Amino acid sequence: MISWVIGSGGLLGAALCRALQRNGDELFFPDERFCWGDEEALAAQVSATVGKFASKVGVVEQWQIFWAAGVGTMSSSAEALGPEARALTHLLQALESHPQLMRKPGAIAFASSAGAIYAESSDEIITEHSQPTPTTAYARAKLLQEDLIFSFVNRNRCASALIARISTLYGPGQASGKKQGLLTHMARCILRNQPIQIYVPFDTIRDYIAADDAAAVMVGALARINAPQQTVIRIVASQQPTTIAEIVSIFKRIARRGPRIVTSASRLSGLYARRVQFRSMVAPEMAILPAVSLPVGIARLMLQERVNLAHGDSPIK
Repeated sequence: MISWVIGSGGLLGAALCRALQRNGDELFFPDERFCWGDEEALAAQVSATVGKFASKVGVVEQWQIFWAAGVGTMSSSAEALGPEARALTHLLQALESHPQLMRKPGAIAFASSAGAIYAESSDEIITEHSQPTPTTAYARAKLLQEDLIFSFVNRNRCASALIARISTLYGPGQASGKKQGLLTHMARCILRNQPIQIYVPFDTIRDYIAADDAAAVMVGALARINAPQQTVIRIVASQQPTTIAEIVSIFKRIARRGPRIVTSASRLSGLYARRVQFRSMVAPEMAILPAVSLPVGIARLMLQERVNLAHGDSPIK
């Protein structure tokens, strides 16, 4: 098996690489970093890299690709999100241009967003049976990208796919310039003794899952898809709802001082559901407790951010 993680430098992508290496999979890496800011250059890079990937696949029986790329957030505009869909389209078209790839069993895992897609759901507990209720351009873009995956699998008889709708992801290594990641933001502010802006009520419920746990679920779920031309949607979540107040309390215990919290409203406040609880109904026998508990995960996050601070990295932006 040869695996290619697109977005391997990000929080989830790096975790996927670790999970695949633990499985003993051979990892494929492009010769150069993709130019995500230049669509024309990116299209050429994707085409050339798929060709090199195809030559590697020629000596193995199966291949898989994990799409963990993207810089969009809940506040991104439709125009800003367009390049992501076009980049995914370039990839799928490039894969189809190589008959040797399409003749071998191949699978794609696509990292989507449960929080965005079900943002306005009235279900008390959201499962794969819940109807998508997008409220933002970001959510609609994710659904569009999911449709691209569905269409690709339907066109290619040896292909299969996993749509991983992930809850709130966290962990060491989150990009400083990306305006998301409450836990990372809180850790950075506490270490710098800066106030923490929170735009939602303290009883707001979220489902936080460590990147390594999410990656392990994705790798395992993709491996379980053994029928060609099958696309499986799976919610990837800790299934352990946590309030903002509980998060603040955990940080207080770990930091041994109370965080400086500033609460206020913003235009982003209404984009997020007040109470979100997830449960996966796909392969329930795989629904185990997260390997990384939230207090342990936050402690690891604080430790890494303390190291970053000591080296002058990860400024708050």
